[in-house]
Amino acid sequence: MAFLDDLAFILAFLTAIACGLMGGLFFAFSNFVMQALGRIHPEAGIAAMQSINQVVLNRAVLCLFMGTTAACVLLVLYALSNWEVPGTFFLLLGSLLYLAGNFVVTLACNVPRNNALARLDAGSPDAVGPWREYVETWSRWNHVRTATALAASALLIVGLCLMLTLD
Repeated sequence: MAFLDDLAFILAFLTAIACGLMGGLFFAFSNFVMQALGRIHPEAGIAAMQSINQVVLNRAVLCLFMGTTAACVLLVLYALSNWEVPGTFFLLLGSLLYLAGNFVVTLACNVPRNNALARLDAGSPDAVGPWREYVETWSRWNHVRTATALAASALLIVGLCLMLTLD
C-alpha cells in the first residue's frame, strides 16, 4: 500500500470504530432510555431529558460525533480521488451514510426538537402533549441514526477488508 492508502486504512479503521460507538450510543437511547422516559410522569421525563440534553454536550461526545463526521468527509474525498483502490466504494458508501443519517439527521431533526424541549416548562400541564410528540418523533429519528451509524460501520469494515487485498 502507498503511504496515502496506509493513512486512509488507519482513518477508515478508526472511523468504523467511531461509527460503531455512535451507533451504540443511539441504540441505547432507542432501546431503553427514551422508552423509560416515556413511561414516567411527563414532568419527570421532560426534566430528565432536558438535563440529558445539557450533559450530552460534553467534550467526549462532541469530539466523537464531530470527529467521526470530519473523518467521514476525509474518507469521501479519499474515495473519490482514489477510486481504483479496492474497497473505496464501501468507504464512500459508509461515509456518506453516516454523514446523511447521523450528521444531517441530528442537525435537521433531533437538535431542533431538543431546542424546543428546552423551552418547555416541565411543570406545565400544557407540556404533556408536546412531550409525548417529542418522545415519538425524536425516537423515530434516533432509530434512523442508530441504523445508519451501525450500517456505516459495517460498510467501512467491508471496505477495510477489500483494502487489504492491496498487499
